[in-house]
Amino acid sequence: MFKHIFNEFKQFVMRGNVLDMAVGIIIGGAFTKIVNSMVADVMMPPVGLLMGKVDFSNWFIVLKRGTQDVGPYASLSAAQAAGATTINIGNFLNAVISFLIVAACIFVLIQFINKLNRRKKAEAPAVKKCPFCCTDIPLAAVRCPHCTSELK
Repeated sequence: MFKHIFNEFKQFVMRGNVLDMAVGIIIGGAFTKIVNSMVADVMMPPVGLLMGKVDFSNWFIVLKRGTQDVGPYASLSAAQAAGATTINIGNFLNAVISFLIVAACIFVLIQFINKLNRRKKAEAPAVKKCPFCCTDIPLAAVRCPHCTSELK
């Protein structure tokens, strides 16, 4: 019984679409880390500088003061270390920007793939059908090699 279940599981896993999905998830996870780093480390510091040296990762609202230190807190990490309950607006903003960048990258990738597919479809056919026997023949042929009919 165990061998039968194992064989079914092996067939399921070895199907092409399951493997493709697994590879996509792994690459997506790595890509998300890159995008998150780009947003937090590359994009947000200049935006914060333009907005008056604001560090978005330290935008937070204190809902309940900490038990160890009642604040005010200089940073989100200080508030969390003190045990304060916070709403982390800056982290949410970074996540929204990361999502928009990932969505834009996926959109551009899909547009590129669709453009490649359109080019393949738009290519001129290399063969034509014989009107008498419906066999595929080269476009330059003047006589069908199958039924020997003359073509116009």
